[in-house]
Amino acid sequence: MLFKNYELKPFLQEALKELHFTTATPIQEEIIPLLLAKKNVIGQSQTGTGKSHSFLVPLVNQVDPNKDYLQLVVTVPSRELAEQLVSVCQQLISKSEQPILLEKCIGGTDKKRQVQKLAAQQPHIVIGTPGRIFDLMKENVLFVQQVSMMVIDEADMTFDLGFLATVDDIASRMPKHLQMSVFSATIPEKIKPFLKKYMGNPVMVQIESEQLLSTTIDNQLLVTKGKNPDEALLELMTMGHPYLMLIFANTKQKVDELTKLIRSRGLKVAAIHGDIPARERRRIMKQIQNMEYQYVVATDLAARGIDIEGVSHVINVEIPTELEFFIHRVGRTGRNGLSGTAITFYTPDQEENIQILEKKGIEFKTVELKKGELVESYDRRRREKRKGTNKQEYDARVGGMVKKAKKKIKPGYKKKLNFEIKRQNQKKRRAANTKGGGKRK
Repeated sequence: MLFKNYELKPFLQEALKELHFTTATPIQEEIIPLLLAKKNVIGQSQTGTGKSHSFLVPLVNQVDPNKDYLQLVVTVPSRELAEQLVSVCQQLISKSEQPILLEKCIGGTDKKRQVQKLAAQQPHIVIGTPGRIFDLMKENVLFVQQVSMMVIDEADMTFDLGFLATVDDIASRMPKHLQMSVFSATIPEKIKPFLKKYMGNPVMVQIESEQLLSTTIDNQLLVTKGKNPDEALLELMTMGHPYLMLIFANTKQKVDELTKLIRSRGLKVAAIHGDIPARERRRIMKQIQNMEYQYVVATDLAARGIDIEGVSHVINVEIPTELEFFIHRVGRTGRNGLSGTAITFYTPDQEENIQILEKKGIEFKTVELKKGELVESYDRRRREKRKGTNKQEYDARVGGMVKKAKKKIKPGYKKKLNFEIKRQNQKKRRAANTKGGGKRK
């Protein structure tokens, strides 16, 4: 649907036109009419679907700048996500004739100054992290008693990071008739009681991405069995001169270990994870955007919480514990029609996880490092295929003998057939016993 066909205030239409937004994405097409109709909504979609505008456009449309109290609160689990949403919201309200006051509430900023500012005047919109928002409420400088709209963005990440109880504390102080919207890549079972408490019977909107990964991404599995993964990583880093390489690990400790290793080889590298202070993270992000770093090592905070432009390579030194994050990680490259390369370190004991990803529709090319080059490797399922072929060979052999036995032939042939059938049955029993953990006693 075209944005001009929605009943939006003129300043929003003007802002969208300036952003060259003409046609709504699938999630925007579903969500915008529901939020304009003041429905409670749960939106489930992957990153990069236009989710931020799907809720900010219709909810900003409902904000009344003539009222001098807080009307819309948006919570996000990380400071970086808050920065991004604030930027989107600033673009949308920039054309309003009457100023719409927006306040960013995140840790790592001057709290004393923010307390003084809020004591003097309440904003119309607040976007921030649950901890800082609730902190300002406890200081009695941020008043949510008249809030009519609340958004919980990245709800699964909010839960994973332990912020759901704080979000509950915030929402419990808002009016009973609150329009709540929740957005998440997944809806974990443990957040459902919270959703039921505040949302009643919300409208569920689930947008399945037609293409989980961009077709411009060369998605590879690097076989590291029998190799030192650290040395493999260092070799990849110096191959082909990557424009910007994002290296993912599962833990903060692993990120620190890899950063130390890379620096020991004389390479300049940035590290991003939750234990790095907010001010330091902002400084690093600015340096990355200014192309001061060619290599970045990060936890999944960067997969969901940080938007880094120009990523040419993504390296997963570990398959993420939550497989959903695989898509977020690899989706950092191959954007805006540009080509990208994603390489995931793999050993055969991880086959089950890879097969789960393949069932979701993700395709891999198996590769190995040989003489400083990535070359196509063996078929990972060759053993399974071989087993199937052998079984077919056995069955075909016995079947052929049975067919032959039906004809009038020498008596000795039937004896030979019975011996072959017996031999094949013994083989099958031995194979079953081996699979079951050994021979029976």
